[in-house]
Amino acid sequence: MPNPYDLGIPVELLQLCYHPLQPPIRKREDSGRRILIIMQRLLGIETEYGITIEGEDNIDPVQQSIELIKSYRHGDFYPMWDYSGEDPLQDVRGFRAKTLEEHPDERSHQAADRHRNLSALEIKSDLILNNGARLYNDHAHPEYSTAECRSLFQLVAHDKSGERILQRCASRRSLEIGKRVVLYKNNTDFHGHSYGCHDNYLMRRDIPFEYLKESIMPFLITRQIFAGAGKVGIETESGLNSAGLFQLAQRSDFFHVEASVDTMHNRPIVNTRDEPHADPTKFRRLHGIVGDANMSEYATALKVGTTTLVIDLIEENRIPEDFTIHQPTHAIKEISRDQTYEWLLKLNNGKTISAVNLQREYLALAQKHLNTINDETDWVLAEWESVLDSLEKEPMELRSQLDWVAKKWLLDTFIDEENLGWDDTWLQSLDLEYHNIDCDAGLYYGLETQGLMQRVVTDQQIEEAIQNPPTDTRAYFRGKSLHKFRSHVKSVQWDSITFNSKGQPFTVNMNQLANPEISEKYNRILNKSQTVEALLENLGLCKA
Repeated sequence: MPNPYDLGIPVELLQLCYHPLQPPIRKREDSGRRILIIMQRLLGIETEYGITIEGEDNIDPVQQSIELIKSYRHGDFYPMWDYSGEDPLQDVRGFRAKTLEEHPDERSHQAADRHRNLSALEIKSDLILNNGARLYNDHAHPEYSTAECRSLFQLVAHDKSGERILQRCASRRSLEIGKRVVLYKNNTDFHGHSYGCHDNYLMRRDIPFEYLKESIMPFLITRQIFAGAGKVGIETESGLNSAGLFQLAQRSDFFHVEASVDTMHNRPIVNTRDEPHADPTKFRRLHGIVGDANMSEYATALKVGTTTLVIDLIEENRIPEDFTIHQPTHAIKEISRDQTYEWLLKLNNGKTISAVNLQREYLALAQKHLNTINDETDWVLAEWESVLDSLEKEPMELRSQLDWVAKKWLLDTFIDEENLGWDDTWLQSLDLEYHNIDCDAGLYYGLETQGLMQRVVTDQQIEEAIQNPPTDTRAYFRGKSLHKFRSHVKSVQWDSITFNSKGQPFTVNMNQLANPEISEKYNRILNKSQTVEALLENLGLCKA
């Protein structure tokens, strides 16, 4: 297959404006130092990666995911994740589902699991990393869940740290087996399987769910015009239906209901899983499953940043009723597939509006009610407006910022150079290689290396996120506890950690650490405690 960087692309097409993006930073007069003022909402991203072995037609993705994760560290594997605190069947609407919808292929994976000489915990292969993240096998995919972050740009760095960590695992595993293990940060295999990238936001519990659903759904449906990762063809659970078309988003083909607790099959636009991983009397976690996995740092920042602002508006009861979309599950697919880029949709009030203009309605509310709150908000508001302007005038101007535009530009260039049609199977391969996380092989990273993709974080910030948790969330307590007292850690959950001390278990409940002041207090106690016994005593859990 020809390399798209050796196609003789006209030089003028490569001369894209490259401006490394950093958020505006206000100067605080009291300190005389420049300090970034951040958003202050707990954020996180969970990403499932596609896995394959070069030259192998049939692999066991479960086994390969397990072995990949185990290659993270040398020595014996000790599963420490505590599943007793998780309940994926609990619905935020006040009931508990009887079961979860599953893809038909999941049954074959479960049957194969019964014949493995491994426990359920060993199959999951949960690792908790020193940077506060979680790495595990989820439904035949290695999944990386970032540490909880309060800063938007810090979250982007931690999301990228997941790519680097997994690629290092892939390199180790490749040496072990003598074949190249390849990982893709995408959402489809073109055979009817979609795997997720979930963006998570801690928000107030007292917001009525119906208001939340009706307010957030139009935004999520139209967010794909700048957050989509791009995709060749139309796909269903039975496989690729049509190859001769390029659409905005990889996930939009796979949503069939408006709201439910499911995530793997018969997927909802708004997920209703009720697992706040915080004080359930005060908080809920908006578990967003509708988004694509983004390679572009800029797209990730804009996706999460705009969603955060819309949640701010929802918590202030600012979203009007007339934003609701007619036939949402139809609209999300139509917008993704619209080749005219008009992206028209019908509202329940009978009006027709473009996705760009509906996004402008959300933007106007944010500009009116949230402007100048903090530096990261200022950045999001400015870039949100700029991107919508470009999408309305000429989307291809955004090829250095948005994944779907960058990918389409690459594919258009390849098609022109090779005189291909949009139904050529080469395009699926190029689509997939855009998401290859190997910095030396992936097409996205080819663009980034040439300076053709705008960045919002530096390699140094990503390396810092690989090594260390955010200092202002409970991820610090989790990650540093493992670093200091790993031999005393019995089990870990997002909101708790259990230590063994003198033959007895002691659980530190971290529910209240969603509060930044309490989180700072716990983190400070951890720093000064030289032994696990001192830590537990300083937290008031036992006496020395």
